[in-house]
Order: sequence, then structure tokens, then C-alpha cells
Amino acid sequence: MAATLKLFLLLLVVGLVFSWVNASSKKYDFNHCESAVKKWASSSVDEVIEDKHTLRDLLFFLHVPRTGGRTYFHCFLKRLYSKELECPRSYDKLRFDARNSNCRLLVTHDDYSVMSKLPKDKTSVVTILRNPVDRIFSTYEFSIEVAARFLVHPNLSSVSQFSGRIRKKTGVSTLDIWPWKYLVPWMREDLFSRRDARKIKGPNYTWSSDSYNVDDIAMPLHEYINSPIALDIIHNGATFQVAGLTNNSYLAESHEVRHCVQMYHNLGKYVLEVAKKRLDNMLYVGLTQDHKGSATAFASVVGTQIISQIVASNTTSEHSANERSEQSSLFTDSELENDPHQGSDNDQKAISESTKKTKPTVGELMEAYEGCITSLRKTQTSRRTRSLMKIAPVNFTKEARLGVQESVIHRIISLNSLDVELYQYAQEIFVRQHKHTMEQLERQGGILINSYAAPSWINLSTIGILVLLVVVLFVFVNAGRRTSKVKL
Repeated sequence: MAATLKLFLLLLVVGLVFSWVNASSKKYDFNHCESAVKKWASSSVDEVIEDKHTLRDLLFFLHVPRTGGRTYFHCFLKRLYSKELECPRSYDKLRFDARNSNCRLLVTHDDYSVMSKLPKDKTSVVTILRNPVDRIFSTYEFSIEVAARFLVHPNLSSVSQFSGRIRKKTGVSTLDIWPWKYLVPWMREDLFSRRDARKIKGPNYTWSSDSYNVDDIAMPLHEYINSPIALDIIHNGATFQVAGLTNNSYLAESHEVRHCVQMYHNLGKYVLEVAKKRLDNMLYVGLTQDHKGSATAFASVVGTQIISQIVASNTTSEHSANERSEQSSLFTDSELENDPHQGSDNDQKAISESTKKTKPTVGELMEAYEGCITSLRKTQTSRRTRSLMKIAPVNFTKEARLGVQESVIHRIISLNSLDVELYQYAQEIFVRQHKHTMEQLERQGGILINSYAAPSWINLSTIGILVLLVVVLFVFVNAGRRTSKVKL
């Protein structure tokens, strides 16, 4: 009897497992996936925004990781919006909190699905995209760099205790922010594992000259890009983030759609089209590779509108006007004192003076921005250097990237085919955006500054006029001399 019962239970378990496997396979067969992806795509088509060049009440900065968005936050947005205007949990917190419906700025790694919690008709979206290969390199480097900071601890248990104390003091850390809350612990555990293996192995090992393939120290790049976590979170990450399909999405169907696209690559075209249309509707799209041009475009397209909007808002509110006169700028004293990435006093004064006007020039915004990023980059470089010292001889540099095998580069491109195409499309948008900004500045009588260089014909005209003046002056002088001789 007991034997029969055991056999029955065994058959029942086998049957349940078989049914689950069969159901799972059907759930992700091609027909089901095609239907699910198409259904999501048709429901995700946004209406074309006619006045997309006009800043609306709420600015949502969709920050794709490792694109340079942090500099825009610290050196533009944080200095243009007062702290009271930032949406709760903005940027360096966990996720968007809709409790403050009057907030004006949301800067976050949340994907586009956060728009489901925002008033679409009152929200402008901006983003920055980066060459996919460079973004993958940077993601790999930053994952290891942050993880390496924990190597001062003897073991992972000590790390856990330390992290708990830090959270109690600050309330948030890099380990709470998507996608680093997945990538850093993964790399941290890997670094500790390799360090323990080196202790057992002893000092009898040789280092590779390729910093991206020092197997005894850190996970090699080729291993990193082919891991399941990278396939799910990192590759085509910009496309999935703009589409609202990351594993951090607010959409219930996001996991299924993302999984289907990863299984059947030809379904990616539907996700790509949605992402492209969303870029089309954005107020601004920047490119990391053209940093100066992108920053100037941001100052022209977004920065000047922010200040005009806030100044207009302040003039209609007596309370806001009083606060503004006490502060003498759009930045509170506490922000300037507590911000470790602030620029020099001259940079601060440049912005403060510009905000007293109805609309500052692009040059004034850019001058302050340049001073800020110099300080910010110095801080970041110092911290990066200290982290990499813990995993020497690994040293991530632009020169070291050139030594990575071509097969690894080709693999990165292959795994990020959607991002490659989206980036190319973003480049086209950037050109159109540049043209529109130039036309707008010309209509307003604006003067183009260095980064948004004046067209060559303007330079040639200026030179031509100067040459003509010199020739006329020369002829006039010679004519005067001849006249003098005749009189004599």
C-alpha cells in the first residue's frame, strides 16, 4: 500500500512538472510571442506631438545609464530647478513617487513606462543616447569599479554589515538604483570569489596585458557580455528603456514582451518602431559622442525655456517672488553649499546673474556648465582611480579598449542590434534638432556661440567685409597722396 502511494505521488509530481514545462513552452512559442508583442506595440503608439519643441509643465529626463546624464543633472537641471520642484525620489532614489503632483522635474533611470503615472499632455521628455559599443564598455567598467570599492572588506559578510549601516545613515546607495542594484552585487561577489581563488593559488600567476581579460582579477569582458544577466538587462538596454520594457518596468506585460523579443529577434522590429516614435516626440535627444554640441543644444532647447518658465511662474506668485529676491538666484544657498559638484564661485555668479534676466543667453548657460563639469569630472576621476587601484593591474582606459579582440567587439554589436539602429536614428534626429535650433536662434536674432559654431558662410562674409574695408582705406589713402602731389 505504501509502495503504491509512493508510486502515485511520484507519477503526480512528474505529471505536474510535465504540464508546467509544456505550458511554459506554449507560452513562449513563436505564435504566442508574436501576438503578445504586436498587441503591446499597437497599444503603445503615442499621438504625434505637434508642439514638441515647447517645454511643458513637467520635464522627464529619461536617463539611460552610462550616457553622461549625471552631468546634465548636476550641471544643468539641479541648478535650474529648486529642490522643491524636483519630483520625490528623483534620480538618485528608488522609483518615482507620484505624491507631489506639482513637481516640475523628474530625472531617473526609470524607463518610459513611468509615463503611465504622469500627465502625458503636460510632460516633456528628454534623453541622451550613446554609441552601443561604448555604452557596453562603460557599463562593464562601472560595474567592476563600484564593486571594487568593497574589496577593503575581508569578506562578503563584512560587506553586508557595512552596507546596512550606510543605508541607515543615507537612506539610499548605488545598490538601490537600477540597474546597478543587479550588476554591482553580481560583480562584487565575482571579485571576492576571484580574490579568494588567488589566495589559494598563491603568487604563481602571470597577468594578461589586456585589462579586459585579466581572468584572475575580474570577470573578462567576453564572459560578462554573454552572461544571462547581461542578456536580460544590458544588451539593447537603451531600446528597452525608451520602449518601457526593462525589468524595472511599471507594465505588467513588460517581462513577457522583452522575453519574447530576446527569444525571437525578428520581433524586435516592433519594439524598435515604438522606441523610434517616442524619440520623435521628445523635446530633446542628445548624443554622448557629441558632448559639447549636445550640451549646447540642451542649453538652447531646454535650459532657456526652463528659466523663462520659472521666471514667468515666479512673477505671478508674490510668495515665489519674495523667495527669489531673498535668494538672488534660482539656486538656494543650501544647494550651493551642500553640492559637492558645484563649479567655481565665478560659475555660480554667471548663472545667478543670468537668471535675473528674462532669458539668459546660451553662452551664459554653457559657461557655467563648463565650470561645473570640470569639477565633477575631477571628483569622478579621483574616485575611479582609487577603486581601480584595488584591482591592479586592471586599468580601464580608452587606450586599453583598443586592445580588445575584434571578435568581442563584433559580439557586442550583434547582441545590441536594436540599440545600434536606434542610435543611428537618434543621430538623424540630432541633425534635425540642430537645424531647428539654428533657425530658432536666427529668428530671435540670437548669436551662436563656439560650440554651436556659426556656418562657414558667416565667417567668410565677415572676412570679406574686413578685406573690403582694408582695400577701400588703402585706395583712399593713395588717392589723397596723389592729390597732394598735384597741388604741389
